[in-house]
Amino acid sequence: MEAVPHGRAPGMRCGPGDDNTVLQLLNVESAYGPIKAIRGVSLKVRQGEIATVLGSNGAGKTTILKTISGIIDPRKGSIEFEGRSITAQDPAHIVQQGLSHVPEGREVFPLLSVRDNLLMGAYTRSDRDGVARDMETVYAYFPILRERATQHAGLLSGGQQQMLAISRAIMAAPRLILLDEPSLGLSPKLTREIFEIVVRINRERGTTILLVEQNANMALNASDYGYVLENGRIVMEDTCERLREKEDIKEFYLGLKDEGVRGERRWKKKTWR
Repeated sequence: MEAVPHGRAPGMRCGPGDDNTVLQLLNVESAYGPIKAIRGVSLKVRQGEIATVLGSNGAGKTTILKTISGIIDPRKGSIEFEGRSITAQDPAHIVQQGLSHVPEGREVFPLLSVRDNLLMGAYTRSDRDGVARDMETVYAYFPILRERATQHAGLLSGGQQQMLAISRAIMAAPRLILLDEPSLGLSPKLTREIFEIVVRINRERGTTILLVEQNANMALNASDYGYVLENGRIVMEDTCERLREKEDIKEFYLGLKDEGVRGERRWKKKTWR
């Protein structure tokens, strides 16, 4: 199986008993018209960790991130960031509080240069020296962006656009990054490279990360704590080390389930344990 060599010291692992919560959702419910996308979701992300939300297509993973960042207003529940409510606040205000969102599908500004895309990420900042340092930092993480600095972002490959989207988030100097499906449409090799950089950002900059990802193996190897989302509800949570050993995770997310009719029957009747 694939693995991301995160190189994290054992003492850096965060656990559910820690009280250094950066982000907390309590009984959050969001919908698209009459269709409920997430139902009573409660989760915590702790300082300095990478937390991940696993789930199949349509489970509600992206909706969680959009609700946190203010793109969607929750119908119920509350969201707190660093002890302050950000429930249903304007996305621009939430960015100013220190939270950046890397959306699914990259969503770079295609007609702006790579450099101007990066500067757009820093639009809330007034510390020129800090912006210049962070520009050098992202160029060090992703040297291809320096090479393409004057090129229109729309001409980059999908992988390069993902690098740019992550770098644009870094340019806001966030304390928490919401990262939505960074492996989407990328080759296994490029996916591994992206995840290695994500772990470096967390380790070297101390940036807390909430990761949504369908590649469960990559996500579990890169993250500290995980939540499993099914039909808009959290059905399981634990440290990623323990989740990797759970039979349900092995069967339904790591491709180690039974084959044939028996396997199909177990999928349809699964109960999380």
